[in-house]
Parts: sequence; C-alpha cells; structure tokens
Amino acid sequence: MSDLRSAMRGDCHAHTDASDGSATIAEMAAAAAELGHDWLVITDHSPRLTIANGLSPARLRRQLDQIDAINAALDSTGFRLLTGIEVDILADGSLDQEPELLARLDVVVGSIHSGLRDDRAVMTRRMKTALANPHLDILGHCTGRKLAVKTDAAHSRSGWRPPSDFDAKAVFATAVRHDKAIEINCRPDRRDPPTALLAAAAQVPGLRFAIDTDSHATDQLAWQALGCERAENAGLTADRIINTWSAEELLAWTASHA
Repeated sequence: MSDLRSAMRGDCHAHTDASDGSATIAEMAAAAAELGHDWLVITDHSPRLTIANGLSPARLRRQLDQIDAINAALDSTGFRLLTGIEVDILADGSLDQEPELLARLDVVVGSIHSGLRDDRAVMTRRMKTALANPHLDILGHCTGRKLAVKTDAAHSRSGWRPPSDFDAKAVFATAVRHDKAIEINCRPDRRDPPTALLAAAAQVPGLRFAIDTDSHATDQLAWQALGCERAENAGLTADRIINTWSAEELLAWTASHA
C-alpha cells in the first residue's frame, strides 16, 4: 500500500441503488469500513440526470433519514456515513437541487453531465460560477472525458468521449479563491483530470484535491488506490488531499463555504 493510500480516511463520491448504483447504502458503508475507511459520503445524482434516476428533493430527504438511521446503528463502530450529492452543474452554472436542501448536506460534489461540447468561454464561465456557489465543495471529473476501456469483469466497456475545453488556469484559480477541491476521479474509464492536466493542477499553490472513486458498486471503492498512484505521480502530498482528514475536519471545511 502506498503512503498516500494508507493516509486516506474516506471517499467523497459514491453512488447507491437509489440512483444508478447497484448496492444499498448499508452495503456501501460496510464495504468502505472493510477497506479501512473512517467515513463515506453518499452522493447520488440530482433530478435533472433522469438517465441515472436522479433523486428528487423528496427522495433525497428520505435518503437523509435513511442515513441517520444507519449511522445510529453504526454508532459503536467508529465508522460514519456523511450525506451528500453529485449535483448537476446546469448550463448557467447553477446547481440542480433546492438550495435549502444543498445547505443540509455534509458534502456537495458538482459535476457537468450535459453540454460537454460547449465552447471554451461558456464552459469556463459555467465552472467558475459553480465553484463560487457556497453550496459546492468539490468539482467532480472536471473534463468529463470517458475512455474506451472495460472498468472490470462485472461492468461494461465505456464509450470514448473527448475532454471538454475550458480555461483550466482560470478554473483552478477560482477553486483556490473559494477554497474548493478538484476531484481526482479514480474510475478506470475516466482518470480525470488527464495526466498532463493533473500535473498542471498540482503546480497551483493552495489548490486542494479529493481522490474519489465515483463508485457505483461495493468493489469499486477499492479504485481509490488508482487515484492515489496518479496523485503521487503528479507530486501531490497528503496535506493537499481532503480525504486524509477526519470526518470532523472535512465537515469544518465544507461548513466554511456557507
């Protein structure tokens, strides 16, 4: 196990069968605890992503109650589930969920899933607007690219999709200004940001990162090791990775964005 992987305390991006994952919340929690995590953020999709069965406000509220109940049962184990969402960043940079509900969540990952071929200026403005939103904490899979690889024996081959075009220097500077994190997406069919862009991001002073699996099944939580290897190759150290924090430290950071 690499030094960085051994420093990981949790994962900020995981899906369940409430949206397009294959496992229950409890199953994802058990798998994360078995890997040695102290916490896991449940981040199912938001309403606009109907293809992924995104959660309406009512469904998300019910999920929060579920997580509360599971945490009560886990209280003696030392493991903790955190509430969250992978919220769609809409065309104007706003976030696809009720602001009041976003404010209740522990961690908000914002990702672009539509309009990925928008021109450079439009995409840059969209990302900067989202990063300035006090509810957003982490910018997910920033280029939106997909690689034509089979993720594992149990999952289908992903179709190729080129990365979006945006002014990375301006986007990363906005993330630093608002103290937000850039996700290193561990999925083998994403590996986002791409290697050259990740190397450039690593050179930005003060830029934080989240090494997240974007897992949709229990076994995919182990993909965090792939992201740790990429981060180490880019020269990143544990002090710049928010997954190395305790749940309390993570929550203090996300609360500072409000």
